[in-house]
Amino acid sequence: MFYTKIGKMALGSRLRMLSEKVTESAKEIYTLYDVALKPKWFPVFYVLSQDKEKSITEIAEEIGHSHPSVSKIVNEMFKAGIVIEKKDKKDGRRNIISLNKKGKQIATKIKDQYTDVNSAIELTLNQTQHNIWKAMEELEYLLSQKSLVERVLIERKKREKTKVKIIPYSSKHQNQFKRLNEEWITKYFKIEEADTVALTNPKGYILDKGGHILVATYNNKTVGVCALLKTNNGCDFELAKMAVSSQIQGIGIGWLLGKAIINKAKSLNAKKIYLESNTILAPAIKLYQKLGFEKVSGYPTPYERCNIQMVLELT
Repeated sequence: MFYTKIGKMALGSRLRMLSEKVTESAKEIYTLYDVALKPKWFPVFYVLSQDKEKSITEIAEEIGHSHPSVSKIVNEMFKAGIVIEKKDKKDGRRNIISLNKKGKQIATKIKDQYTDVNSAIELTLNQTQHNIWKAMEELEYLLSQKSLVERVLIERKKREKTKVKIIPYSSKHQNQFKRLNEEWITKYFKIEEADTVALTNPKGYILDKGGHILVATYNNKTVGVCALLKTNNGCDFELAKMAVSSQIQGIGIGWLLGKAIINKAKSLNAKKIYLESNTILAPAIKLYQKLGFEKVSGYPTPYERCNIQMVLELT
């Protein structure tokens, strides 16, 4: 069978095919019992048969359909002479829907059909190894907690993360180190003197003073950088000049760089890592907090843009 061969990624297509089969059978069953309903009307009809009257909004909420979808069905049922529509006496903006005489007759007539259909479905489900009704309830619950789109994006992120490699900085990365940092700085702030010194001469300003730089690559392209600067402010190192390409954000490169730079500091027996940032960079602050950094204050800074300082205790 095609759908068995193609696998679970065709879930939507297979459910639609099954739905079409059931809907075609439903049409025949309505004809068999001489009930003048269309299968797609059934949820609305059933709600109205249980309650005297309801607004379109109330029906939509109860059956989990959109307001326009229910409105369209009600309009079709009205044209078929099954329902009546009137203004709510308490709120003239609301239309109240109820079954008319013909609709109520159908509600009485359909009871035998309910009995037979329910028995047939129960028997069919009992013949299956896996109860699809219970499985559907479970699936609907899971998708209400996290949509299929969200789940696919998580898997995409996992897969793309495997293409990311963290490697030591070398002179060939200097242009990218400068470009990636200038990209985010100029987007929110201005290049300051301390930026210029570090970005134009990372070897002299960072590496030759006992610091380190790590580089993130994705499909062998440089997409992120992060530095450890040796400090004299009571912390062993400063996490600085972290930048990720705007073309490849959202797959966790910042997290991978942050973890790698912290592990590098640990390998050097560092006890504290310090960083400076600005609260306008909310995703970055959230990342630092996730990495374990906590807000502090009182450290001297060469940057005008710095309005938050954070420290990570490694011991």
